[in-house]
Amino acid sequence: MSRKVLGLDRFLTFLLGLVLLVGGAAAIAWWGGWLKQVFPGVGDQLGSGTGDAVRAGWFAAAAAAAAVVLAVLALWWLLAHLPRRGTDDLTLAGSDSAGRLRLDADAPARTAADLLAAHPGVRGAKGRTITDRGEVVLELRATCEPTADLHEVAAAANRISAQTRRVLGREDVHGRTVLSIARHDRSSRVR
Repeated sequence: MSRKVLGLDRFLTFLLGLVLLVGGAAAIAWWGGWLKQVFPGVGDQLGSGTGDAVRAGWFAAAAAAAAVVLAVLALWWLLAHLPRRGTDDLTLAGSDSAGRLRLDADAPARTAADLLAAHPGVRGAKGRTITDRGEVVLELRATCEPTADLHEVAAAANRISAQTRRVLGREDVHGRTVLSIARHDRSSRVR
């Protein structure tokens, strides 16, 4: 989604929310009788025109149905605007009009994580490819032993990430490594 479309979407969402908020407050004020105090003429006109409709037998069912429809639309709107961080397949270099070379986006990240997990001092690693602010990011997360040399682990992670990006042949793929330290050392335990 481009910045213009995102800005328009946020503005329209704000405007719709404001209209619904004012409409809901006006409905509560009308129901509570406070609308007559603020706008004497308007309260009488609303009360005379809507009193019969509110007392009709179908009104409760219609109001409930409208509430359910609005709730479903609101839930759909929220789910449609959840940030999606995963990526689809990556298009590789060499793709042209004759065909596209596509690769599962997480496969190279998982392979890079397996290589990093084999490094001394690394207890385990996971890899995934995400989209962060419109950029494709190869993310490696590793848990290191407390006794591990973090400079060596970070250098290995940078080397593995650079090799993976080079193999993909795409300059727009960025790397990110997150290292965490385990609380207890497992490397010195006898098995």
